Amino acid sequence: MRLPAAVELLPSKNLQTLSGKQIAVVLYGHTVLKIMQFHLDWLDARPVLPPPATLESEASVEPAPTRLPSLPPSVESAIWRGSELGSATTAVVGSGWASLDAELPGGGWPQRSVTEVLATQPSVLEWRLLAPALRTVVRTGAQIVLVGPARHPHLPGLLHVGLDERQLVWIRAEAPSERMWVTEQLIKSNSAGAIVAWLPQARQEQLRRLQVCAQACEGLVFLCRPTAARHEASASPLRVHASVGLDWELKVNVFKRRGPVHDGDVVLPSIPGGLLSVLTPRLRKPSRLISRGATADVVGSASPVASSRRHAAVQ
Repeated sequence: MRLPAAVELLPSKNLQTLSGKQIAVVLYGHTVLKIMQFHLDWLDARPVLPPPATLESEASVEPAPTRLPSLPPSVESAIWRGSELGSATTAVVGSGWASLDAELPGGGWPQRSVTEVLATQPSVLEWRLLAPALRTVVRTGAQIVLVGPARHPHLPGLLHVGLDERQLVWIRAEAPSERMWVTEQLIKSNSAGAIVAWLPQARQEQLRRLQVCAQACEGLVFLCRPTAARHEASASPLRVHASVGLDWELKVNVFKRRGPVHDGDVVLPSIPGGLLSVLTPRLRKPSRLISRGATADVVGSASPVASSRRHAAVQ
């Protein structure tokens, strides 16, 4: 492609009859024309590209399947997806209930980590929930250290659930700062098989510090806190809430774990020690008695109080 001849002959005019400004304009136009001509020559010299593939040819060619590179077994086992129940990276101790172990990552209470146990009344449900795991720790010959329990540990009750008093250490710590300091030192020393500390006033940064220290502790670490702490942020990887049911059972809600959200409660049959041999079969299921009485009132059956009043009115 060539530019018109009239345009190419623009600089060949008699420059003597032009002023300096006109000469500058002519030279600028000549330079622009040369640049344009260079680009036109380059366009003419381009290689001819093949026509694009048609839709039919594209449809006939199937894309090759994408194959992800295989990972080493150690790396593959360490990958955790948020939609799956995480597996514990360290050893665990079974909780004593198969239904609860099925909801805990790794199938039990984790070691080298902090576990929070929330309850409405301190020093009541914690023993019923943790006793089977603590019994396993006692059988190995390790010690269990209690830090600042809200109530004095009941020795006959502990013996009834299989905890030997010779392997229990009770540390009295009243002030919150004392409880936190003792708990941290016990975790750092890694000398106990299980640590159960009551920390109702622990702050978020203090819990994070205990979690960091617990990663080097081989024993179980349980932090007992009130129910109100459920709405507070915490660095503990595992948090459970324990409540009591009408038929002496424990209801455990795992509201924080390494995995999907746990809906509902895990119902654990747990009658307090010493009552199992005293309670009659009817008293082991109080809900049946209550529901039967409520049904009688709804249907209109004559209760003892209503019958006595009706008899007095007739007389």
